[in-house]
Amino acid sequence: MAEKTLLVADADLGVCEALRAYFEAVGFAVVTAQDGAQCVSVFKSIEPAALLLRAPLPVKDGMQVLSELRRESDAPILMMAGENDTFDAVTALEEGADDVLTIPFDLPLVAARVKAILRRVQQSSERAVNDVIRYDNFEISRERFELKLGGAKVEIPPKELQLLYCLAANPNRVFSREQLLEHVWDFAFLGDSRTVDVHIKRLREKLKGVSEKWALSTVWGIGYKFELK
Repeated sequence: MAEKTLLVADADLGVCEALRAYFEAVGFAVVTAQDGAQCVSVFKSIEPAALLLRAPLPVKDGMQVLSELRRESDAPILMMAGENDTFDAVTALEEGADDVLTIPFDLPLVAARVKAILRRVQQSSERAVNDVIRYDNFEISRERFELKLGGAKVEIPPKELQLLYCLAANPNRVFSREQLLEHVWDFAFLGDSRTVDVHIKRLREKLKGVSEKWALSTVWGIGYKFELK
């Protein structure tokens, strides 16, 4: 389907129709699902640009849907939660949600956040052409195992480079320590989160003072992100 197709999953038809009307008015196509199982099926069939997913859903809970889809897709997923919903936003972000939206919505703000996430995804894809990611005074290639800061090649151990590449390839996305262990050290790694902390500390020493336009940032209580300023 079109690259600007959104999938909205919510048992509340009023929420689905409000989001459909607004997003179609600003140029998106919108498909809806009313339960978690339907959401998974539709998601896999249309491969939407982004998913707006209600936390509580019938048949299959939104958190189950998030966990299942995140194992096989990097498409942006924004969790929706009402004021009275039982929902842990921190857990959702740790499981791979890109953002958390609170109902009732400020629809222009929701649209702006969706557009911003899609823009970052596009920019990340463009930067990763030929496996090279570039920012101000920063260039990294996983294929060549090479990091350049300010145009100069920097010696860096493989795991540090893989960790930095993972973060830089997903600017402004928050990764928990457990997710980074999975991505960089693979699922079978038998270690603890302090391994990630040590590698982040070493990377910060290498990156200190290189640019004011980006930073390796800590998101307290969750993990780390490569932040574009």
